[in-house]
Amino acid sequence: MVLMQSTMLPLGTKAPDFSLSDVVSGKIISLSTFADKKALLVMFICRHCPYVQHVQHEIAKIGKEYKDKNIGIVAISANDPVSYPEDAPESLKEMVEELDISFSFCFDESQETAKAYTAACTPDFFLFDKERRLVYRGQLDDSRPGNNSSTDGNDLRSAIESVLEDKAVDLNQKLSSGCSIKWKIGNEPSYFRT
Repeated sequence: MVLMQSTMLPLGTKAPDFSLSDVVSGKIISLSTFADKKALLVMFICRHCPYVQHVQHEIAKIGKEYKDKNIGIVAISANDPVSYPEDAPESLKEMVEELDISFSFCFDESQETAKAYTAACTPDFFLFDKERRLVYRGQLDDSRPGNNSSTDGNDLRSAIESVLEDKAVDLNQKLSSGCSIKWKIGNEPSYFRT
């Protein structure tokens, strides 16, 4: 396991478009899927990572709480399924069912979407406003495996609420930490540091 932290993509960055298949429905999901939403949350997660496992119930809970609010939510896994079979689409589909996930969960086979977002770790969170400008990136909350801090999604929830209430998002944003995205050999982006 290689511990990585968010790249902290500059705030104000325009959301890169993507076109990925939902692991459950097979439906193609893109930015236009969420065109009518006031906010968009893009999460890079996977199944095998202990950092994601530590917060997966809170992630699923946030999905349910905001399902009927004016926010689009999509999870993306970009890990190489050859080296990490738990992160293959069939396994991700099982994860959706086990956690009763209410948002789209897509598989980024080419890893190009992860690169476009400069995703570095799982979990990694990117929140965009109505104009699809980045207003938050970083951690879910202060909780990490073994640190006894509450898993409450406080940092991410606060940012979401700010966007939905037309308030400025707090600029004091903390890095997310987790397993490195498992790049295919030779496909590692330039920002990937080991």
